[in-house]
Amino acid sequence: MTSYMDYKSPNTQFTFDVNSNTTFKKDANNYINTLSIKELNTLENTSLLDIFLSKSNVVEPHYHQNAAELVYCISGAAVVSIINPFTNELLHFPICPGQVANVPQGWWHYEVATMDCTHLLAIFNAPVPEVILGSDILSLTPANVLAHTYCLNEAKVKDALAPLQPGTFIGPPADCCEPSKMAGENIAAPNMAPHMPMHVPQAHSFGYQPYSNPGYYGQPYVQQYHQQPYAQAYPVYQNVVNPPENL
Repeated sequence: MTSYMDYKSPNTQFTFDVNSNTTFKKDANNYINTLSIKELNTLENTSLLDIFLSKSNVVEPHYHQNAAELVYCISGAAVVSIINPFTNELLHFPICPGQVANVPQGWWHYEVATMDCTHLLAIFNAPVPEVILGSDILSLTPANVLAHTYCLNEAKVKDALAPLQPGTFIGPPADCCEPSKMAGENIAAPNMAPHMPMHVPQAHSFGYQPYSNPGYYGQPYVQQYHQQPYAQAYPVYQNVVNPPENL
């Protein structure tokens, strides 16, 4: 990749405080900071999201139309779930500090924190990470189209999607106030699999989103899943005093 950056310019930037660029904030424990070429003009074809989550919070289902995403776990633990469009499989990859999960460009995915104080670093091979959110797709697609296409009851579709907030980013929303009721309903239907939309009405890059007053955000993640094995086993070094000499 040829760089056309004028490194003699007094406007050349080599450092930036990512903490100063919060692009989405749900509350004090769940927020996303962003670094792109907009903040650091020498960055070229790399960008990142600095993601902080408390237990059971979800980076909502979405995909990145312009980049692959490498999710690195700094602290806590999370499950990175992706749909492989070539096999139509929903795969789940638990990661803890020092481990990564890779999401190819354009693949439908989401992340669920399984511990408090989870810190993830999402690294992209694009100067600005663009995203298409599941909440936008569901809220912008007319209920009558969903009902007709999938042979659903339109009234029930409208009722189910009425509380949906576009641009959720981190769910459940801060004003979700019926955790017991929702948890019970989710447990009753644990095998509902997500569908990957093939046509999208809207796309946007990360930008600051206003958030409502802090409310309930500890709703338990109750969906059941079967973990898919990694293609290659990875070593686990927890509580290992003397790792193998050849590593």
